[in-house]
Amino acid sequence: MTPFLVVLGIIVLLVIFVISLYNRLVQLRNNRENAFADIDVQLKQRYDLIPQLVETVKGYAKHERETLARVIELRNQAVAATTIDGKIAAENQLSGVLAGLKVTLEAYPDLKANQNFLQLQEEMSDIENKLAAVRRYFNSATKELNNAVQTFPSNIIAGMFGFQKAQMFDLGSERASHEKAPTVSF
Repeated sequence: MTPFLVVLGIIVLLVIFVISLYNRLVQLRNNRENAFADIDVQLKQRYDLIPQLVETVKGYAKHERETLARVIELRNQAVAATTIDGKIAAENQLSGVLAGLKVTLEAYPDLKANQNFLQLQEEMSDIENKLAAVRRYFNSATKELNNAVQTFPSNIIAGMFGFQKAQMFDLGSERASHEKAPTVSF
């Protein structure tokens, strides 16, 4: 009877161990999704401000319509993205175009003095800072999930239940253009 109890005890401990690893993976996945929800909140604010910014700039920069149209097009694509990976890709493109728009705006001293534009620019800067913070948090949550999915013994449980390595929120192919200093021309 004693060997039976020992085997039963080992099985119970193993089941408890598997359940705890599974629950940890679920918590990490949910933390990552929650972190992306924080990004979504900041992106929504950004998307709401972009049309205001574009309308303010249109009055001053009529010949820059192509750039402004691209900003609106990418904003709409980013809003329409439905998956986390899709949102990350669309957001990276929008960030690149917004950086180019900021450089273009430097050529308009009257616009930079306009109160509405200054307020919008300040709000955009604030949102960009908040976005950077929530992206860092998202990447931290993603790293924790990826570590759990890839390290032993939780990788065995992750494989059994379909947990996979998740994508970080990075610049991807846009990295090279963001690492060099912007060109300002007048």
